Amino acid sequence: MSGVSGEFELIAALRERIAQAGADGGSPALVLGSGDDASITVPGGATATSVDALVEGVHFRIPPFEARQVGHKALAAALSDLAAMGAEPGEAYVQLGIPDEHGDPELLGLADGLAALAGRLGVAIAGGDVTRAPALLVAVTVVGHAESADRLVRRSGARPGDLLAVTGELGGAAAGLALLERPELAEGLDEALAAALRARQLEPEPRLAAGWALAEAGATAMIDISDGLGADAGHLAAAGGVGLEIDLSQLPVQAGVAELARSAGLDPLDLAAAGGEDYELLAALAPDDLDRARELVGSDLWVIGAVADGDGVVFSGPAGGRPPRGFDQLGHRRAPRGPA
Repeated sequence: MSGVSGEFELIAALRERIAQAGADGGSPALVLGSGDDASITVPGGATATSVDALVEGVHFRIPPFEARQVGHKALAAALSDLAAMGAEPGEAYVQLGIPDEHGDPELLGLADGLAALAGRLGVAIAGGDVTRAPALLVAVTVVGHAESADRLVRRSGARPGDLLAVTGELGGAAAGLALLERPELAEGLDEALAAALRARQLEPEPRLAAGWALAEAGATAMIDISDGLGADAGHLAAAGGVGLEIDLSQLPVQAGVAELARSAGLDPLDLAAAGGEDYELLAALAPDDLDRARELVGSDLWVIGAVADGDGVVFSGPAGGRPPRGFDQLGHRRAPRGPA
C-alpha cells in the first residue's frame, strides 16, 4: 500500500472519509460511533441485523468496477436485506481486507462510495476494522430498526391465496454484467439503455422505502432478489411451507434487456428470472392489501403470481415454464473482468 505509512494512518484517512456519513439525520439509536474500541447504541423497539460481503475475483474486479462503486455496492447489498424486512436503516459496520496491490486512491475511493450512499440514506457508519488480506474484501454489517418485532416482515408468512408482487424491473443487473464482460455487445444498443444496464450492476439501489411501504401495507412475507427470482422464490416457498405459482410472461423486464439478450444469444427471461443482483423485493400480499400497497409503494409494483397449497415454485409462461437456476454463492460464477 502506498501513500499512508501504516495501518493507523490508513484507518484515520478512511475514518475521515466516512465520519460524516449519516451524521445529519442518521441513526437516533447511535450514542458513540467510530473512533473508540466499540460503538454504543441505545435502540428502542426491535432491531434487525444482517451481514453481506463482496470479495474481489468473486463478486467484482477493478476494473471494470471503480473502487467507489465497490463501496457503494457493498453497502447497498447489505441494506437490501433490511429492505426485505421492512426495517428502517440505522447503523453500518465495515470490515475491510486489503491486499498489498491496492493503493490509497482506490481504498479512499471505496470509502467515498460507502460514505456517499450512507449519507444519502441516513445510515450511520458506526465502526469497523481494517486488516491485510489476499484479496480485497468488503464486509458490511447493517442494523435496522422497527417499532416492534411484529412490524418486521419475515420470509415465512406467505399464505395460500396471497398474491406475489415485485417492486421493480428485473434482468438489468445480469444484462449489465454481460456488457461488462463483453463490451462489444453494446454495439447497436442505445447508449442510454446500455449505461442504465451497467449501472444496475455497478451501483444498485436498495429498495428501503418500498420495503417499509410493503410492511406498512401488510405484506405477509418478503425477500430481496439478490440470487435471482427463481432461487429466491424457492427460499420464500420453503420458509413458509407453501407453493408459489409464477407467470414468467408477467415479469417486468428492464428496458434494453431483450435487445442485449438477442445480441448475446441469451434468453431475456433467463436474465430476468435467474440473473440476480437486481435487489428488487418479492412480496406476498393478501389481495385486499394490494391497492394499499400500490398506493404506498407507487407505480413500481407488479403482480407476477400467487401463493398456493403445496411446496416449491411452479413457473408458467414462455419456454414451458422451465425453472430458472439462480446464483449459488458457493458456485463458481466469475466476477466481471476488466481489459486484459
